[in-house]
Amino acid sequence: MPGENVIPDLTRRLTEAAQKMMTTKPTLPFDPLAIARATSDFAMGLAMRPQDLMQVQADAARQWGDYWKSAMSGQTGDKPRDRRFASPEWQDDAYYRGVRDAYLLASQQLRDVVSMGDGPDSGKATMRFLLDQYLGAVSPANFATTNPDVVKRTKETNGANLVQGFAHLIEDMVSGKGIVQRRTDDSAFVKGKTIASTLGEVVFQNELFQLIQYTPTTAKVAEAPLLYVPPLVNRYYMIDLVPEQSMVKWLVDQGRTVFVVSWVNPGAELKDKGVEDYVVDGVVTAIGEVARRTKAAPDLFAFCLGGTLVAIALAYLAGEGRGKDVNSATLIGSLVDFADMRDWSAFVHEGHLSALEDHLERQGYIDSLELQRLFAAMRANDLIWSSVVQHYLLDKPAPPSDLLTWFEDGARIPAAFLKSYNRDLLLNNRLKEPAGFAVRGVAIDLAAIDTPILVIALKDDHVSAWEAVYRGARDIGADFILGGSGHNAGVINPPSRNKHGFWTSLARPESAAEWFEGADRHEGSWWPLWTGWLDGQGPNKPVAARVIKGGIEPAPGSYVMMK
Repeated sequence: MPGENVIPDLTRRLTEAAQKMMTTKPTLPFDPLAIARATSDFAMGLAMRPQDLMQVQADAARQWGDYWKSAMSGQTGDKPRDRRFASPEWQDDAYYRGVRDAYLLASQQLRDVVSMGDGPDSGKATMRFLLDQYLGAVSPANFATTNPDVVKRTKETNGANLVQGFAHLIEDMVSGKGIVQRRTDDSAFVKGKTIASTLGEVVFQNELFQLIQYTPTTAKVAEAPLLYVPPLVNRYYMIDLVPEQSMVKWLVDQGRTVFVVSWVNPGAELKDKGVEDYVVDGVVTAIGEVARRTKAAPDLFAFCLGGTLVAIALAYLAGEGRGKDVNSATLIGSLVDFADMRDWSAFVHEGHLSALEDHLERQGYIDSLELQRLFAAMRANDLIWSSVVQHYLLDKPAPPSDLLTWFEDGARIPAAFLKSYNRDLLLNNRLKEPAGFAVRGVAIDLAAIDTPILVIALKDDHVSAWEAVYRGARDIGADFILGGSGHNAGVINPPSRNKHGFWTSLARPESAAEWFEGADRHEGSWWPLWTGWLDGQGPNKPVAARVIKGGIEPAPGSYVMMK
């Protein structure tokens, strides 16, 4: 009978969990008082606007009246585009439909109230973040009695799914990593075999990075080599997932000489490595090594924080009179103007930064798990609560996902780097000033860059809002493409999948909304358009494929394997 041996197993696992809990030490890389102040300021602000509150109450009464009228008449209405409510019962069954619609209405009303808040951007962003966490947690999809899929599963297993799911929850909580550690089947992918498996060799390394060169697959290649700079928080192989999704493989097969930077996973011994070290000893050193090996200035491309580092490196080279060291640069989902960080501004607050700096001083780095928790919280419905349902309520194994496997294979960031990045770039936005930031005595002025630049934003990007990326592109005079989908999935868009689409326009109006209104939409992937743009940047005649010389070890290298 299903579930008959579950209770003894659960008892054993609970006992083991209790023993582990005694050694778990919580950390606090944020300021709880800043959260308390934000909520207090919000409440006081609303209290000073009684007329607005009365109008909110009147609107709410009318909306709930419409809801009950619709529910009692059996009207179904349009099905919301929300993956939490994908099962047909949410639309077809009056009970589940009513629960869903009541939740969605209440959620929208609370968001409307929060949008009325005054005060600094960080305070408003904090309230939006807190509300989103609450609304995500109380969704009816997250509870056994109000989720039709869970009700069905519970009947099928005689409740064994809930008992086993509870055991999973306890194990995850006492693991020290927090809840929901089964987003994907980690055993489905092996670095160097099924992902990060494009053939190549590590050809250079220092204490910050390894440089990987990939084996050519064509007799001729473009003259300008490509050099990829990833963000520090994630490993480089987002662009080298399974072969059919690998951007690296696609580029090599298109006749490109591809190099990538594989950052080290730093420990406390590198706590004093700051932004300028990663720019000069990282990006600039990699540029020089690629040029030495290929006898050509590289085309750089970079993602997220990697793009910010590339922009700083370009300004550094321009300040040194070495602007021609780089043929072109492509920045994907990268910010150079941090004035508009949307909900991320909730964490760019003096109190939070001071608390984080104390945390960093004790530890020497920010741990990858702490960063993953933050990124997951910003997309809690997709990265937390969907897994809660799958693993704690349905007791279903996590499906394999190469992208989620990459996402969870995070890396640490040194204390000095994060301190400088948070204060100089995020909080004070010093890249906007002609000499607001310096790298080893060289003033960083983005306006001095004369390297051709293409900026690619992603329409549904929750990390780097596309409007903010557009504004930065406009400020530095870059060409611009808007890709479809989100921060990660929008990058990994091979032409063979014909997904997401993209937008282009030669106009550069001040408003991103105005640009979008006049832009042309295209189907498929932006990859071919990008490589076409690369072909137009300087001399790029075909040359004989470059044989790798002086390899240190096979790709993906030892740095990407570091725990």
